[in-house]
Amino acid sequence: MRFYSTNSPDVTVSIQQALFHSLPADKGLYMPDHIPDLGPDFFKQIAGDSLADIGFQVSKALFGAEIADADLEELTHSALSFETPVVALEPGKLAVLELFHGPSLAFKDVGARYMAGLMSYFSKNSDSEVHILVATSGDTGGAVAMGFHNVPGVRVSILYPSGRVSDLQEKQLTTLGGNIQAFEVDGSFDDCQALVKQAFLDTELNSRLALSSANSINIFRLIPQGFYYVSAFGQVSHIHKPVVFSTPSGNFGNLSAGVLVQHMGLPVHHFVAATNINHVVPDYLSTGHYIPKESVSTISNAMDVGAPSNFVRLKHLFGDSLELISSQMSGCFFDDEQTKSGMQAIYQQYGYISCPHTAIGIMGLQQFQAQHKTDTCGIALATAHPSKFKPLVEDVLTVEVDVPERLAILSERVKQSIRIPAQFDAFKESLLKTI
Repeated sequence: MRFYSTNSPDVTVSIQQALFHSLPADKGLYMPDHIPDLGPDFFKQIAGDSLADIGFQVSKALFGAEIADADLEELTHSALSFETPVVALEPGKLAVLELFHGPSLAFKDVGARYMAGLMSYFSKNSDSEVHILVATSGDTGGAVAMGFHNVPGVRVSILYPSGRVSDLQEKQLTTLGGNIQAFEVDGSFDDCQALVKQAFLDTELNSRLALSSANSINIFRLIPQGFYYVSAFGQVSHIHKPVVFSTPSGNFGNLSAGVLVQHMGLPVHHFVAATNINHVVPDYLSTGHYIPKESVSTISNAMDVGAPSNFVRLKHLFGDSLELISSQMSGCFFDDEQTKSGMQAIYQQYGYISCPHTAIGIMGLQQFQAQHKTDTCGIALATAHPSKFKPLVEDVLTVEVDVPERLAILSERVKQSIRIPAQFDAFKESLLKTI
């Protein structure tokens, strides 16, 4: 398997180069040079398989003999030591795919832990230290911090927008210490992401640090997120209905992963790109015009992205064809008041407590099914445990939300972060001081 830049399709790099040097010099994004077809028989046989078993089989199809089967199987099972269950709300029609059963209680545990395993595998015989830069709008930071904490040969710097993540999200990415350093940026997620991208293109930084990324700009953070779409299909395949996935979307890595496995043969009837009022991709799907905007702060903060990096991958997967992408994907968006009302309606109708992101995914699915009369099995991605947004959820639903112990223990820990303005020179100076 080789990987090419979306800006230079004729130039390819190895797995290791794409993994450790996640952003090409031409400012494109890496994509696999071919997407293997798993074949219809594969999807008929996965019912009952664990997430790790599915991850191993999909990885094996992608990487071939470049990683020994025994090593790849061990890596995958170690990273994916938890399941992502489909929970029915309306049996046979509406369900949620719970992606919050990993260590940080968010869907990004899957990609972060798998990527950490790959990096550890490829760097075990190296004396040099890898320095990971990651921007977060909420859940990525916690998942990366916990996935890479104390991984030998890896140092992590996390940039997050000040005042725009929940208290528990902030605790997850600022309290571990060790090889994890947090930078609190006076700006938006888009500002954080811009600082990371500029760092990858800075000659001096790259001469002093072996920089890599754990954001979904890194193709190896994105690829494993496809595993749980396959797992979800296996869990509902006995229903024998067309499957629709509704994905709460911010930077669009999660949705791109779903489209990638669809290209590997996963029988997906349709995707719903569900967002908050940062709705540049739904606008594109309805108008054909992609116009990035300054992000707006909302209660569904992990989706507060005005210039989603992975939009280029989505377009690339569909051959830059608006007609094709629109036939496979619909967009929708909801403001904060609609989101709160949706959370209440979901709880009243199903007794299900959802975080605001998950609620948007469910509402998007309900909207799609109401508009299209095809009898479908709809699956909304539940991206984070509601306890990560405990004050908001309790205020909206007037119910107490239990906090799992692995998250509750963080509440008493002391935040440790370096506060910086949204200026590259300030970030660069602070980053170099940390080493």
